[in-house]
Amino acid sequence: MQLTDAFVKTLTNPRIVSAITSTILIILLGFWLRKRAIFSETFGKTLAKVTLTVAIPALALNSFMAPIDGKTLAEGMNVLLWGFLIIVIFLLLAPVFYLKLPKSERDVMGILTTFGSTTFFGIPVVGAVLGPKGIMYSSIFNIGYRVFLYSYAYIKMSGLKLEVKNVKKMLLNPVVIATFLGLILWLTQGDLPHVTVPTFANGVLVTGASSHSVSIFRIDQTALWLWTPLNYLAQLASPLAWLSIGITLGSLSFKQAAKSKLSWYYGFNKVILVPFITLGLTGGFAAIGILPLSFVAIATMVIMMATPTATVASAYAISFNRDAVLASNAALISTVLTVIMMPIWIAILQVIHNAGWFH
Repeated sequence: MQLTDAFVKTLTNPRIVSAITSTILIILLGFWLRKRAIFSETFGKTLAKVTLTVAIPALALNSFMAPIDGKTLAEGMNVLLWGFLIIVIFLLLAPVFYLKLPKSERDVMGILTTFGSTTFFGIPVVGAVLGPKGIMYSSIFNIGYRVFLYSYAYIKMSGLKLEVKNVKKMLLNPVVIATFLGLILWLTQGDLPHVTVPTFANGVLVTGASSHSVSIFRIDQTALWLWTPLNYLAQLASPLAWLSIGITLGSLSFKQAAKSKLSWYYGFNKVILVPFITLGLTGGFAAIGILPLSFVAIATMVIMMATPTATVASAYAISFNRDAVLASNAALISTVLTVIMMPIWIAILQVIHNAGWFH
């Protein structure tokens, strides 16, 4: 398929167009509601906490309520390995982008460039565009991300040794708990007790389908009374996250942040160069059969790495007084650029897929 045909097919795909417009319009709604003072700045922070504490954990857990097969298992393990490799690569590569800066600023910008808002921004977008399998892969990808964010990034930004309280913070995070619980249940479902149940799809009984045997912990089949409320909460993740992003943008001074040329340079690196390199690495190695990945897995990782500054990384910079103003300006600029670039990345990925480059 020619690129022109692939581009037309992408732009006429209602699911892709709807995902893009939903992201933009709901973010703009949050921005407008904040500017009109209907939502306060504190309300945006409350929405973010609800999203990270309730909605995204439910989304992550439910994404693992799926049958396991050899291909998906192998690809999931490749995604896990890539999750570690990509973070290590950018921890080494990102400081090179800022060689003209003093070492202190170079270290800070390297951390901010490597770690994006994968949980709060990335997973909702992945879910909207790539569906449950994309959410599963994004949750697996985030394992390596979180290990380095709460260990290496903390040590680098604080100048201290890793503290026990930070390890507890990582392990007791609701998203981490839901991810590991879901991953364990998904991986071990063949060895767990099984029951025979009617066939359900998205909580609806499939008429005419025969009963089948599933793991007792496949709650989407065995415990609809539990899966259904979790699913309602999971469906809140994207709209709540996007509203919160809009409220945040409406609460900050873009004019002040826009004066920093370094913030714009950082924004380019974070939302354009980093995902481009990620696409090149994962796609290139997949093409030659090393750590092969499907389109869904590759697109998931590109979207996750095309996110703005991670909230935790910004918090490190502010808490430890490591160029706090620069970090805040960079976070705002990268968020604005992500709102602009994310639909473009989604379109680019779909064009590549429609052209038959990745399957």
